[in-house]
Amino acid sequence: MEKEERETRPLFGIVNFERRKRPRFSIDLAVEYWQINNCKSRPSHTDNISEGGLLLHLSEPIEVDQNLRLNLFIHSGPDLDSIEAVVQLVWKDIQVGKDGVYRAGVKFVDISAEDMDKLKNFLNGLMNFQASSELKIPSRLASTLANFSNPTSLAQRLQRPDR
Repeated sequence: MEKEERETRPLFGIVNFERRKRPRFSIDLAVEYWQINNCKSRPSHTDNISEGGLLLHLSEPIEVDQNLRLNLFIHSGPDLDSIEAVVQLVWKDIQVGKDGVYRAGVKFVDISAEDMDKLKNFLNGLMNFQASSELKIPSRLASTLANFSNPTSLAQRLQRPDR
């Protein structure tokens, strides 16, 4: 039997390695933002968020490298809490969406230690919730857990036998 030789071809293509230093979560959160030199605020929302920044939908053209002040509204257990920060626009879509809104990536440049702790706790809750959903928790229970800041500990409490 003859040994067949396979033709080896070089592989070509584009590889997109993740450059982010922190995990990013896809979540729609309400945001109020305003330009530093303007006291008029505008509503917005996020597409995703991390400890380093977020993806915003802006209703006005803003230049890259410009700073904005924002209030980010997060769920803290049954309550609504806000995080105040100064962010810097690092990129924006060239084209405006059908709704007249720009997508823009911003990074946190000034955030208090207290608000950063709130953000980290919120994101840890999302991470724990994501991990618990990978455990095949029934959707009815998962939706109940979504209302709590630490779903993993709640899930553990629900699994304890009644006393």
